[in-house]
Amino acid sequence: MAKNRPYTFYDTTSSVCTTCLRQVEAKILFKNNHVYMDKWCPAHGTERVLMADDVAWYRACREVYVKQPEMPQQFNTSMQYGCPYDCGLCPDHMQHSCLSIIELTDQCNLQCPTCYAGSGPHVEKHHSFEDIVRMLDAVVANEGEPDVVQLSGGEPTLHPRFFDILDEARKRPIRHLMINTNGIKLAREPEFCERLAGYGKGLEIYLQFDSFKPEALHALRGADLRGIRQQALDNLNRFNISTTLVVTLKKGLNDDEIGDIIQFGLKQPCVRGVTLQPIQNAGRVLDYDAAQHRLTVSEIRRRIAEQSGLFTLDDVIPVPCNPDTLAMAYALKLEGDVVPLTRFVDPATLVEGARNTIVFEHDPMLKEQVFKLFSTNHSPESQANCLADLMCCLPKVQAPVELGYQNVFRVLIVQFMDAQSLDIRALKKSCIHIAQADGKLIPFESFNLFYRGGRKQLLEQIRGEISQQTRYRQLALVQHD
Repeated sequence: MAKNRPYTFYDTTSSVCTTCLRQVEAKILFKNNHVYMDKWCPAHGTERVLMADDVAWYRACREVYVKQPEMPQQFNTSMQYGCPYDCGLCPDHMQHSCLSIIELTDQCNLQCPTCYAGSGPHVEKHHSFEDIVRMLDAVVANEGEPDVVQLSGGEPTLHPRFFDILDEARKRPIRHLMINTNGIKLAREPEFCERLAGYGKGLEIYLQFDSFKPEALHALRGADLRGIRQQALDNLNRFNISTTLVVTLKKGLNDDEIGDIIQFGLKQPCVRGVTLQPIQNAGRVLDYDAAQHRLTVSEIRRRIAEQSGLFTLDDVIPVPCNPDTLAMAYALKLEGDVVPLTRFVDPATLVEGARNTIVFEHDPMLKEQVFKLFSTNHSPESQANCLADLMCCLPKVQAPVELGYQNVFRVLIVQFMDAQSLDIRALKKSCIHIAQADGKLIPFESFNLFYRGGRKQLLEQIRGEISQQTRYRQLALVQHD
């Protein structure tokens, strides 16, 4: 009698060895409603990585929420070593920049135990104004009219020419500017917030907001920042500056607070949404064990449904531009009520359960609106406009006469893959890129693994090995002929 393996073999992919970061074979397996990636490195053996705790969710990401890749206006590097060693973007990359990141400085006024950039007060390097202008130009060259550009760091508000940089960004056809900040300057200097408010709509604060518990804040940020966060929000509310609360998640530490943070955000007039980011094991990550602390998108989705008192599992859907790593839920704030978008949309309108395809009542206009809405390249204003357009398309739904950005609330899950979880198939669809002064735009995940600081030495070593293997194969081909 034939023996069966104790799992279902779904697909093959490629990854990198967690130990040596060389590209390795991998396969995707289903077992006990969990999805695993099994990797094999000739030097370091096998490794099994949990990718999702919900097979149906994973299959929907792979088979249903799929759209044609959107290209940048140009590519910046050639294909020479293979993914992920050619980043910048190369012609093999399958997605343009929905969100482009410009790092202004490596310096920070916190020494966070969790920091993918390894920033801190001990680092004094600010990027030059001239280099930052080149980064802005690189984004515009690739995108034409970039959807979202995020100023980050380190702590970007510490840059001595911060407002000059904002002015430079405003000179370019960038639709939406985002400032990624720990909020210390916003809390302590109301005049700084007032000056930010002068830039009007199209500016958003991406505010670090990890927990209400001092022990969790000490573990993630090295300090109890509850007072700072509240004072920053008081000032942001005072000047009505659009804000997203950003939560770094660690299993067993603060993943039980997701619902509380969503409900808190809904009560803040300036807050347009909450972004949930599980820890990426890159840079400085203290007291982190992936086996105990790592969270997948499907696990976070379940916690949203269990804790928020607002969203169900069906309200949180994959983002089509990169469904493996991004998921999103929308709600409308209307006349004192908060209603998830999917309460307006019959799920059968979006997905026909028996078939692995998307059905939009045979209406291509509706399909276009849904894919357009569920993308990361939105400002609060464009979200509101797109929601109004979508609601006008749906049967038995009447859009409000006035739907503004204050009516939109979005919960976004952003999982940045690390060496353990890296699926190169998903990396090729990364739409969050870090701009460089030399004109390159590098996917966030691969930048932190291979292109940041001292990691470049390992990258060059791997590239050298690949070049040598290529020469051997070319020589063997010549000798064979």
